[in-house]
Amino acid sequence: MNTEKVDVLVIGAGPAGTVAASIVNKAGFKVKIVEKMKFPRFVIGESLLPRCMEALEEAGFLEAVKAKGFQEKFGAKFVKDGKVCDYSFADQYTPGWNWTWQVPRGEFDKTLADTVVGMGVPVSYETTVTGIVFNGTESVTTVEDINGNKSEIEARFIIDGSGYGRVIPRLFNLDKPSNLPPRKALFSHMVDTKRSMDDEPNRITIVVHAPGIWIWVIPFSNGITSLGFVGDPGFFKKTGGDDEAQLRALIASEPYLSERFKDVEMVFPPRVLESWSTTTDKFYGDGFVLTGNVTEFLDPVFSSGVTLATVSSQIAAHLVIRTLRGESVDWHKEYTEQMMQGVDTFRSYVNAWYDGTLDTIFFADRQDNAIKNKICSVLAGYVWDTTNPYVKDHATGLTKLARLIELEKRYSSKEE
Repeated sequence: MNTEKVDVLVIGAGPAGTVAASIVNKAGFKVKIVEKMKFPRFVIGESLLPRCMEALEEAGFLEAVKAKGFQEKFGAKFVKDGKVCDYSFADQYTPGWNWTWQVPRGEFDKTLADTVVGMGVPVSYETTVTGIVFNGTESVTTVEDINGNKSEIEARFIIDGSGYGRVIPRLFNLDKPSNLPPRKALFSHMVDTKRSMDDEPNRITIVVHAPGIWIWVIPFSNGITSLGFVGDPGFFKKTGGDDEAQLRALIASEPYLSERFKDVEMVFPPRVLESWSTTTDKFYGDGFVLTGNVTEFLDPVFSSGVTLATVSSQIAAHLVIRTLRGESVDWHKEYTEQMMQGVDTFRSYVNAWYDGTLDTIFFADRQDNAIKNKICSVLAGYVWDTTNPYVKDHATGLTKLARLIELEKRYSSKEE
């Protein structure tokens, strides 16, 4: 069996894997990526957040992505019963990037992977990890290519950025259920000829369709728009027919979208994603670290997936470099605690979205701009800025704010 030796083996050629691979490679270490799929391949997570731009910039990917002409994204718009709450990233509280992109992920991910190959990092596609043995100072990973050829890769460190593949958690039984309830998404890509009627395409639009049910609308620069309904799986059982009949019926039932997407052409038959939330017992171990969705995937509502993937890989890459150089690293404090700050902040906002707390805040008649700007920073992905009270006190801050809004509303109605 052939054996290859590298400093760092990266599992997965998505954004988590390529960001980490690029940063470690720039530090002078030999890196290799193995990827189970053939690129380009379809994946959701099409609306990026400004915070991930910092990771893409450090990895050296920005110019290659800019050259693709992807749709620039300047904010997020929330819609409910005709009311609109528009957040512009230019108004956020935290200093940082005030724009990002909306991307067909197949093309975006391949752009990152092609760029990292150009930096000298080889990528083996259609290659499956079948086993890993850790031997203290190194690991031996067994892989199998599409033709059934097996080989081994010896590495001083492994970065698992395999996303939904969750290679190390599955091999070593580290998976555990998320505390978020199961949800379902029904979605497709639409030929969107009427997008101008809704002041687009430079933002994601999120429509509250019913309590606990929402719609994403993500326009791309090629005239295609990603559209999906998300909510409790039981909601979708109320609409009969196959997936396409269901999706068209749901679109027709939403006044904000019905005319714009009436009888539009679907680029592919609707797809279903269900019960996606999951987590793991630990984020690192002797000789490995988990990044991106391998650690925890929450929910698509605030587009946190790519941001958590790229930022976790950015942080992990620097810790791996220090480890390989013989420095002492407190992985729990410098990685797990850092990542959980971001994950837990996003989790609080996800819970507040589904329980209606954010409805109260987003669609209040009177908006406090200073508060709105702080919440905007979270929506931009700056969930590590603990100078922001709606990050530092994410577990209680939103609830308190919603209560104040409700009290003010009652007081005003009594005065009238």
